[in-house]
Amino acid sequence: MIYSHAPINFHFNKNSENFVVEEIPLYPFAHTGEWLMLKVRKKGLTTDEMLKRISSATGIKLKEMGYAGLKDKEGMTIQWISVPRKYRDEINKFQDKQIKIVEQDLHRNKLKIGHLKGNKFFVRLKKVLPVDAKKLDNVLKEIKKYGIPNFFGYQRFGKFGNNWEEGKAIIEGDKFVKNRKLEKFLISAYQSKLFNDWLNERIKLSNIFDLSEKELQFAGYDKELIKFVKAQKHPFKLLPGDVMSHYPVGKFFYLENVEDTERFLNKDITVTGLLPGKKALRAKDKAREIEEKYDELIPAKGDRRAAWIFPEILEKNYLKDYAQYEIVFTLPKGSYATVLIDILKNGIKLS
Repeated sequence: MIYSHAPINFHFNKNSENFVVEEIPLYPFAHTGEWLMLKVRKKGLTTDEMLKRISSATGIKLKEMGYAGLKDKEGMTIQWISVPRKYRDEINKFQDKQIKIVEQDLHRNKLKIGHLKGNKFFVRLKKVLPVDAKKLDNVLKEIKKYGIPNFFGYQRFGKFGNNWEEGKAIIEGDKFVKNRKLEKFLISAYQSKLFNDWLNERIKLSNIFDLSEKELQFAGYDKELIKFVKAQKHPFKLLPGDVMSHYPVGKFFYLENVEDTERFLNKDITVTGLLPGKKALRAKDKAREIEEKYDELIPAKGDRRAAWIFPEILEKNYLKDYAQYEIVFTLPKGSYATVLIDILKNGIKLS
């Protein structure tokens, strides 16, 4: 069973003392050019709020500013933004209690969404007893070996976890939203919900394949499929026709040979899930039989997203005298640290 451990007792509060995220740029900067690259540390502000404050104080227009990714207001976040070099004097005079520019560089191009390799996280868990620290050690060892499902985190679905319902209503013609940006956001939340539901079912299926061959045959599974799955060493079972990609990024290709499942175990490739919509590549064969249940006609651009990721656990440290457990790890862009923390605490609770 994939991460089916009993709940581990610890306390986590997503504030600037216990949660720090720092962007890892996609490429090194050129140290020359017309764009001023700013490494910004912020607390208690979203990326949009931070940009508006800088804009208001310096006179730099929002459309002149670039960034690689959006960051939440909880915790301490460190990210890069770009502004035209001509505003260097205004930037050097900028002061704000919640925003600090900690580094500057130059580059030839403006930062754009996606110009991001990943994120590095520091997480401090509190009220951790020695017995629970050992449990955390064991789960982190498994995560380092096998990776985790790349669910969209709770942040994706709004304060009450139901903004995807509005996206569904828009698609079905039951709701109209004038703001195109908001409409796009709500539809994408529904795409994310369908992805999470599909991934949830695939994990359930992987757990079912822990049964014996006789039990699986009795349950009606094809002998060739059982043979294909039983040859795999990774707990998340791949299916013929799955759309794979090189990890962390690369071209898509179909899984056809069981030998390729070793590459998944070795973290060279990963399986992808569908964000339904226009022009998205669909799975084939057995993989498609499950995917098509979560594929809807959505009037938006579709895509595929890594369904399984491999966090790099850089450090873990148990401070027994303080009952604190600290973890430093990296995730690819678009992945959620809160998903990893929830897996540590509760395992994977399938709906």
